[in-house]
Amino acid sequence: MLSIEMLTLLRFASGLVMLFFASYADLKTRTVSNKVWLLMGGLGILLLVVQYFIIGFEMVQLVGIPIMILLAYLLFKVGIIFGGADAKALMALSFLVPFWPELNEFFPLCRSILPFPWVIFSNSIILFVFIPFILLFINAYRRDLEFPYCLVGYKMTIDDAKRGFFWPLERIKENGRRGFVWNPMDDEIENEFDKLEKIGKKEIWVTPKIPFMIPLLIGFILSFTLGDLLYTIISTLV
Repeated sequence: MLSIEMLTLLRFASGLVMLFFASYADLKTRTVSNKVWLLMGGLGILLLVVQYFIIGFEMVQLVGIPIMILLAYLLFKVGIIFGGADAKALMALSFLVPFWPELNEFFPLCRSILPFPWVIFSNSIILFVFIPFILLFINAYRRDLEFPYCLVGYKMTIDDAKRGFFWPLERIKENGRRGFVWNPMDDEIENEFDKLEKIGKKEIWVTPKIPFMIPLLIGFILSFTLGDLLYTIISTLV
């Protein structure tokens, strides 16, 4: 007999597989096929239909779906999330995992009143807070502690940076001197690399273009195993 626990495990397993594939594709090519999100959303709708007729649920429990779709669209438009694939992933997840997991026997989650898809997004964003600490540790090990560069990137040869997915943290200013930029995400990357090469730079500070799919995958796992991390942190501090 189909149970809510079985459906939860199926949602978790299918979401894990598809997000892992999307993370791999995003890491290698910075593109994810729309078929992944259509499959995820379609499977989510199918599981909702199965659950409604076999187990049942109140329609008000689906309020998180339109909320998440609207928020994902708005976040994409204002540039808080980085690409269309990220917005589509959040929309598809709202159909696949609209309910809080029922796996208390395995994972006693820290629950909040927020819709579960939003908790996945929130947990994913929190992971970005730890990136400067990780980079600082790496640069300290390499003895490259030039602030503020060491908090947001690391050194790499210009040739390697051109072949990969990186933004230069250095710019040539009007006075011809090297300068640091907080927001390197623009369309003039190749020109900046060339300018830095012209003044004799062979190794520069860069920041990696971290695909949002990777923290989204980790946030997905943490949401199923730990719950709402932000709520946990606030509850601990208050």
